[in-house]
Parts: sequence; structure tokens; C-alpha cells
Amino acid sequence: MTAALMIQGAGSNVGKSLLVAGLCRVFARQGLRVRPFKPQNMSNNAAVAAGGEIGRAQALQARAAGVLPSVHMNPVLLKPESETGSQVIVQGKRIATVRARDYAAMKPGLMAPVLDSFARIGDEADLVIVEGAGSPAEVNLRAGDIANMGFARAAEVPVLLVGDIDRGGVIAQLVGTGAVIDAADAAMIRGFLVNKFRGDPRLFDDGYQFIARRTGWSGFGVVPWFPDAHRLPAEDALDLARSRGTGRFLIAVPQLSRIANFDDLDPLAQEPGVTLRIVRPGEPLPVEADLIILPGSKATIADLADLRAQGWDIDIAAALRRRARILGLCGGYQMLGRVIADPEGIEGRPGSVPGLGHLDVETVMTPEKRVTLTDAVHLGSGQKVRGYEIHIGQTTGPDCARPIFALPSATEGARSPEGRVMGSYLHGMFAEDGFRRAFLQDLGAEPGEASYDATVEATLDRLADHLEAHVDCAGLLALARAGV
Repeated sequence: MTAALMIQGAGSNVGKSLLVAGLCRVFARQGLRVRPFKPQNMSNNAAVAAGGEIGRAQALQARAAGVLPSVHMNPVLLKPESETGSQVIVQGKRIATVRARDYAAMKPGLMAPVLDSFARIGDEADLVIVEGAGSPAEVNLRAGDIANMGFARAAEVPVLLVGDIDRGGVIAQLVGTGAVIDAADAAMIRGFLVNKFRGDPRLFDDGYQFIARRTGWSGFGVVPWFPDAHRLPAEDALDLARSRGTGRFLIAVPQLSRIANFDDLDPLAQEPGVTLRIVRPGEPLPVEADLIILPGSKATIADLADLRAQGWDIDIAAALRRRARILGLCGGYQMLGRVIADPEGIEGRPGSVPGLGHLDVETVMTPEKRVTLTDAVHLGSGQKVRGYEIHIGQTTGPDCARPIFALPSATEGARSPEGRVMGSYLHGMFAEDGFRRAFLQDLGAEPGEASYDATVEATLDRLADHLEAHVDCAGLLALARAGV
């Protein structure tokens, strides 16, 4: 069997995704064929892989391992569309939209494709590093589990449990998890790791030893806070910083309730001449904004209603009168049009709603979902762009006669007659250095010279160095090879 190790968290947001990415880079640098794997992910920040879509975190982990992403690295992806329902993606393809209680009944049947994907990934790897979801301490979700101990036991993969000391109570997190889970599940845990420590790790020596004594698990390290984490794409909207950068050119982004693919913003946030400000619900869009970006959304019609409820539609109209620019990406593009029609009730009740009316286009929601990598050329600058599309809906109208990009056999996007309002389905455009610089320069900003891809690669290397310095990586590899 291929060596494998599963990283589970004593709670949500303990840093599992970042640890898996860093460990993928650590072992890839040793010459091992490493692959990431997450049985079930819940995220609206998706990436396109060969054959469909996966969580953005698994795409970053694949990059850290030096391989192309695959749908088998994340065989089940849940994309929340409302407070109670999610789109279910299995091995890259959308199979249903279900309520949470209905997904509980569906979940046991998904173990087969999960194990199939795990076997496929293992066939091409020396080492698979598996990421859990949430926490195994959520014992109310244990029946039919495919994300944590259910998978670990079915696939016979040893578990490393991670606690987050930054939020406090890490001793209770780790010891308590072992206390509340089933004894057979607890037997899968072979060690623990303490993450996000600030200050001198030696000050936690007594606590570290206490956890080891009370649980019987081996400790594999105390990981100090990694300050460059913000330079890597975040998966959780909770990780979006309120403001990044100190440049004079202000980009404002309203944080939609179901914001999706928000890593589109990361390259802009790293530009020295830019300040990127995330505007929370209850706050007005800043009057000094030079550019407002309406980001992607997993539920365009619902988020458009929320946008209006916040008064952001009024702020956007006022910004245009001040001659600011507006860019809509994917769902944000659809919102900028005159009408969004959903005749088949894909996002809710069948019907149509008026858009913001700043682009002369209309969108019709259709069952077919477009998931593809896209090569394009920016018509304004001639710069090449490699991006991706993940959306339902077809957008047409007079402003599409002023496209933003040329594709191999079509054009893409739309602009208003004066060019101040723009919309596009193309995610990832700002990761292309040449296009990003040309775009910002055209709007009056002062772009820098840094390469975004080079920044991500350098950060992954620093993350690997960080883990090698503070984690018993050789011990983890031995644990993975020993199995259960």
C-alpha cells in the first residue's frame, strides 16, 4: 500500500490546509512523489482540474507537490448555495443540490467514489497526505462520515491531530477530542501537533508533555505562527483580511454572503501601489474607491438581494457618478446586467429579477455548468491570460459587442460604452503579471514588478523550511509508511 498520513483538526480553521501544502512541498523536495487528498471539502473557492472542479486548497497543495491538480484529489466538494443547502460535486461533476439533512442520507453512498479516488491517487504516489474536514470531535456527524474518522478507518490511514493554540484552549482541544470520540476512532490517532504558536515555544513545554501523558500520543512539534500565510490563496472567506496593502489606488470589494473564488483578489492585494479593502456587511462602500470589484458568488440572485439590502447598489451608482470603475467577476458580472432570469429555478424559485443595470446585458441561468481552463488575450493590451471559468448561466446583450478578451474561437466579457463598467467570467486573470500591470496602469494605478507566481512559489518554499525547522518530518514520514 502507498504510504499515507491524515491530518485532522481538533477544530475548524486550525491550519490543516496550510500544513498539508507545506508537507507536500517538504517531501516533494526530498524527491518523493507526493499527492494531496481531501475526501470531502466544503468551499465556494473552487479550482478547475482535469475533468472538473475541486477545492482551491487542493489545487494549491498539488502545486506544492509539483503536480497538476486532479479531480481525484478532492472527490466530494460541497458548495453552499444557501444557509441550508449545497451543490454536491463528485469527482469533479455536479450531481445534485441538496439540503443538509438530505445530504446526511446521501453521504454513506459517497464512500465508494472517495475510496476509488484515493486508490487512483495512491497508484501514482509514494506518499499521500490526506486532509480532514472540520473535526472528528463533531460526534453528531460521525454516522456515515467520509471526511474524518470514517475515511481513516475505511482506508486504514493513521491520523495526526492538530490543535490551534492561537485561539486558546489547545490542551482541551486535543485531550477533549480523544475523550469524546469512539475508542476505535481514537485508536487511529498516532500523534499530535500544536499549530500557530506566538512567542517562545519552550514556554509550552509543560502543556505539550501534559497532552502526551493524557492521550498516549506522540508529539510531533509545536509550529510557530507563519506570518507569510496571507501570501497564499485562502480557502475560507473567514480568512479574508479587512484591508491589505497601503497603496494610493483603492480597490473596494463588498463581501457577499456567498462570495466565491475570492482568490481572484490575491494578486491585486500584493501590488505595492494598491490598497485592497474588503467591505463587511453593515459598512458603506468607501467614497474614495478608485475601483469596485463585485466578486464571484455561489448564489447570484440571493447575493444580489443582499447587496441591495446593504445599500451597496446605491453606493455603486454614486461611485459611477464620481467616475470610479466597476468590475464584475462571474456572479458579479451577472449582477451588473439588466436582468437575471432563472426560468428553471436553479437558484431557487423560477422567475426573473432586475440586475443593477450598469451593463446592457442579461443572464439566463441554465442547468449546464461551464467548467473549463481558458486561454485568452486581453483586447486592450494584447497581454495573454490563462484563467478558468466555473459558472452556470449565459450572458448576452449589446455590451458584449465590446468584449474584454479574445478566446481561440470567441470573445468574452462586456464593457459599457464609456468603458467604466466591465464584466467577465474569467477567474484568475490577475495572476497573470503582464495583464495585471496593464490593467492597473490603464486605471491610473502604479503597478509593481513582482511576479505573483514567483511569490507563491517562494512562500511555499518558506513554509516548507518553517515546517522542517519545527516539525519532526522524518517521524511523520515513518508514521505514514508504518500505516495502521
